[in-house]
Amino acid sequence: MTTVSDFSPATAKSTALSRRFYITAWRWHFYAGLYVAPFMIMLAVTGLIMLWTATLFGRDGEKVYTVEPQATLASVSAQAGAATLEIPGQIIQYIAPRTPEQAALFRINQGETSFMVAVDPYSAEVLGHWDRRDGLYDLASDIHGTLLIGGFGDQLIEIAAGFGIVLVITGLYLWWPRDGQGFVSVLVPRLSAKGRQLWKSLHLTIGFYASLFLVVFLISGLTWAGIWGEKMTQAWSTFPAEKWDNVPLSDKTHASMNHGGVKEVPWTLEQTPMPASGSAAGVIGTPEGQPVTLDAIVALARTLGFDQRFQLAFPGDDTAVWTISRDTMSNDSANPLLDRTVHVDQYTGRILADVGFDDYGAAGKAMAAGIAFHEGDMGLWNLILVNVFCLSLIFLSVSGFVMWWKRRPKGATRLVAPTVGEPGPLWKTGALVMLGTALLFPLSGAVLLAVLLLDLLLFRHIKPLKKALS
Repeated sequence: MTTVSDFSPATAKSTALSRRFYITAWRWHFYAGLYVAPFMIMLAVTGLIMLWTATLFGRDGEKVYTVEPQATLASVSAQAGAATLEIPGQIIQYIAPRTPEQAALFRINQGETSFMVAVDPYSAEVLGHWDRRDGLYDLASDIHGTLLIGGFGDQLIEIAAGFGIVLVITGLYLWWPRDGQGFVSVLVPRLSAKGRQLWKSLHLTIGFYASLFLVVFLISGLTWAGIWGEKMTQAWSTFPAEKWDNVPLSDKTHASMNHGGVKEVPWTLEQTPMPASGSAAGVIGTPEGQPVTLDAIVALARTLGFDQRFQLAFPGDDTAVWTISRDTMSNDSANPLLDRTVHVDQYTGRILADVGFDDYGAAGKAMAAGIAFHEGDMGLWNLILVNVFCLSLIFLSVSGFVMWWKRRPKGATRLVAPTVGEPGPLWKTGALVMLGTALLFPLSGAVLLAVLLLDLLLFRHIKPLKKALS
């Protein structure tokens, strides 16, 4: 039974404040979405291209050719010799076949151009070659990471990812059940609704489920970004080279082993210095007193447990090392627990460093698993989940635009953003929550502060501009 106290001034004031805070959150969600939505569509589309290119053809093209398994394998040195006859140049990488039916791959550099050569591992016959940097995976990866405009594109994407976190927080607040509605209204869309209400219900439900994964994808993606990832998170999570006892270090870091925009080195190792060849350091690797050849290094890799697909980076100069690696970052395996990187002195064949998943710090372990999940490497379930998630992101971005268009008065010449009116007592709380969230991500925080200052000093004082953005 309704009583007079239900309509007391205190209750009315509380309701008004709650409504004002709701509109404020909606306004944040609206403006953040304007910037983030195009990036989310781009990231989802390029992510799907990379996912399916890797699934159908292999990230390095290893699935393009198939071979007939034979009783014996040709030596890897014979395979490498055939590859260099096809493409004369400097071999920089060997990728062992994942299955008996796959070809072996060699990466060969000719000046600034990098070629991949596929070789039958049984007959050492060259099956084909292609320009590595012209692959569809590489193109999608470059767009996904830099928009093809280098560091500036990386920064634009990092800003979008930071505001993506703001979208998740405001979205969850906006769609939290209220006014007597239960969680069913969130978990199940109202398909009986019409028009904008149907779009709103679908946006609500799909957004709720997608938000559970969006933060994981955004954080794992942000850890590759130039500011939040490289300058902040990665800087304090880098594997300490001091763990390698009395090993001479190179001026180069592990990041030098990446090829173009495609990341191939475990995240936690990127900023760690490489060990250097040319000393008596390390432990026994290849048989002592025997030449340190390509075949000897591959035999060592097999002895150490590198089966199926693994990668071998050739020494690039007089102080460089042989590097045997298997990690989920490179799509070598579906299990991040099997990540392993071994460096071998090119002169003595001694093992200078042997780093596995157990050696990573907490952040390194989280990234090894997070990136594997992000790329859909953990099996069929992961592949399906990433596909559904990317399609959900596209729908959320498009449906947000549709809802805005349907709410917008016909012929309106302004954005028709949610209007709060004069700031109330709770506006500072909302601003602080959003500001604190954005400041966890420096570029997003800097942009947010710049927008707030522009609004305070410029936008609100120029009536045509204020009207257009309102």
